[in-house]
Amino acid sequence: MSTEDTLKSRSGGKCELCGATDNLGVYGVPPDADGSAARSVLLCQTCLEQIEDPDKTDPNHWRCLNDSMWSQLPAVQVMAWRMLDRLRGEGWPQDLLDMLYLDDETLAWAQAAGGPETDEGSVVHKDCHGAVLAAGDTVTLVKDLNVKGANFTAKRGTAVRSISLVVDNPEQIEGRVNGQQIVILTQFVKKSS
Repeated sequence: MSTEDTLKSRSGGKCELCGATDNLGVYGVPPDADGSAARSVLLCQTCLEQIEDPDKTDPNHWRCLNDSMWSQLPAVQVMAWRMLDRLRGEGWPQDLLDMLYLDDETLAWAQAAGGPETDEGSVVHKDCHGAVLAAGDTVTLVKDLNVKGANFTAKRGTAVRSISLVVDNPEQIEGRVNGQQIVILTQFVKKSS
């Protein structure tokens, strides 16, 4: 029996994360994907696309993890943990992460994805909700900020596009507000989706 047949039998012909029944395919869970059913999950096209391209992530689609995170299958648990961790800035995924228990080996596999929080020695910038920021992101100010030396106040709700990260300080980003390049503390911004 092929890996795909094994996974279809195991999952009842449904996506193992969201339960969809159309456009299913095998996804080898990195970094230890070996082509076996134990190291793979059966995913629909929607889940696969959002896993592989974080820019296409629709947080509401992933509310399905409220059910699938309780799977007894380590590969499914790993994928649920990774998506919840990616979305933790939304609020509700953090609550689910707090409830999710993974044994040490499965947790190590989940954390081995090579994401921004696992790169040793690198500085990780996070917004006020804990979402990881990247250069080029758009953020929104969550409070009015007096800009020193520029004689204006950056108003709450102002969008700051194409931010730059301050390389040696995880609490600071740079962005353009009212035509001025300013340094902003990450605790006062929220990542825009």
